[in-house]
Amino acid sequence: MATDEPNTAPAKVLIADDNPQILELLEAYLDPLPVRVTTAIDGQEALVAVERELPDLILLDIMMPKRSGFEVCRSLKDDARYRDVPIVMVTALNEVGDVERARECGADEFITKPVNKIELLELVRNLLQLRQLKHPPGEADG
Repeated sequence: MATDEPNTAPAKVLIADDNPQILELLEAYLDPLPVRVTTAIDGQEALVAVERELPDLILLDIMMPKRSGFEVCRSLKDDARYRDVPIVMVTALNEVGDVERARECGADEFITKPVNKIELLELVRNLLQLRQLKHPPGEADG
């Protein structure tokens, strides 16, 4: 993987899903990108991982134990430290009401399972590029 800026650290992506096969699949899908992946198996673990890792992007399942993706998303978007972190809801739910609820919770994007690899890669690339434009490397977080 060649880049123009050799000192650029890989973006950090958190994948939260209670299904280990989905975690493994999404992690494999992201393999071509210059990202470092962290995983969480429930909503509570996702919140802990966000505090520990400060990810640049979150792929968040909706139907998880302990705290739903909706709850996690709302909690993160209500916190000034994480408000600007893009959240993509990844779920088998595809009713219009679910999309509306995800948006109300602050989700930036919504993608349904089974996830299309090309669609996911394009979405992640675009969101990470937008985040980098808003928060250039070396900029102090505040």
